[in-house]
Amino acid sequence: MDTWEPTWPGRPPGAGSLGQRLAALRNDRGWTQQQLADRLGISRVAVSHLETDLNTPSERTIALLAGLFRLEPHDLVAGTSYPVAKADRLPLVVARWTEVEHQLALLGRDLSWLDGDSALAGVATDAATVERVLASWEVTLAKLADAVHDQAEADALSQARREIGRRRAGGM
Repeated sequence: MDTWEPTWPGRPPGAGSLGQRLAALRNDRGWTQQQLADRLGISRVAVSHLETDLNTPSERTIALLAGLFRLEPHDLVAGTSYPVAKADRLPLVVARWTEVEHQLALLGRDLSWLDGDSALAGVATDAATVERVLASWEVTLAKLADAVHDQAEADALSQARREIGRRRAGGM
């Protein structure tokens, strides 16, 4: 007599499993399901359902995931169980950097300029200009700190704010 064994409802996991790809990408970054859920604005259970292929993510969720994992949406779903009809509606490109990452890159550029390490090194930077640039960054970073929810970004902002404070105190 054959016995009945329950099966997991969802697509069978395997090499073409989008859920396994998502789980691997999340693990590569050292994120928990809750941390990924917080970044996406969904529940931890929803992330679990995506990773076990219980649910198929919407085009919006794929776009958000692709940005978080620094991939293009079509690259994220290529060779997986993601439905072709949905993949055809995915955007070609997505934003891959957060506003904090963008602003910190701009800060790095400005600090390099102030240190005379850039192509603009010939441009004079008097003490008043240096103070004005640093004060502007102090305000910008304070505003960003109020809006950050990610611990790694909060740490990077804190470090940048300390550097601005050190430079404004005369420790350039």
